[in-house]
Amino acid sequence: MTDQTQPAATPYTAHRRGDINDYPLLASPHITLSGPVDHDMYARFRDGLANAPKDTATVITISTLGGDPEVARLMGDDIRLLREFEGREFLFLGKVAVYSAGATFMSAFPVDKRFLTRGTRIMIHERIMNKTIEIAGPLKTCIANLKANLHEIEHSILIEEEGFRAIVEGSKVPIEDLVKRAPENWYIEADEARDLGLVLDVV
Repeated sequence: MTDQTQPAATPYTAHRRGDINDYPLLASPHITLSGPVDHDMYARFRDGLANAPKDTATVITISTLGGDPEVARLMGDDIRLLREFEGREFLFLGKVAVYSAGATFMSAFPVDKRFLTRGTRIMIHERIMNKTIEIAGPLKTCIANLKANLHEIEHSILIEEEGFRAIVEGSKVPIEDLVKRAPENWYIEADEARDLGLVLDVV
């Protein structure tokens, strides 16, 4: 006697883009963010959180070419705290461009809470530092100044690696691949991001 048991249905396949009707909440985001990731965006984000309903999943959509990674981390930490301490659910919807700090913000959401619209691209790169170091004054002060700048770079690298791990956690992308691609600016088209498990689906 053959086993007639059928495998459970899945909400999407790697060969089919999702339909907005599969995820009706995504059609009406509660918080819409666009432009540079900066303190003005953070203020809009906080206002949106304060006004978002707490009895349903909160949909946050973002379109950005990048900005301040620390502001992106700050927004992500707010999401984490509300999720862990209040049990709230948040869905991420990236539109058109999720570059740089936008990808950092996306990393605050588990991969099964991330969505992209069709044609959207993610871009991930290494942190960039533009700084001129002036060596002047007593020699010991010069050494301290150089060490302070070295420590800043080393700590920034550690923060960058933490962010990279958060982006790929739960996906099919090994952290080594991301680290290898990031120096050359890794652009990931929406369907590829879904197939790599970086997002749940494309709508």
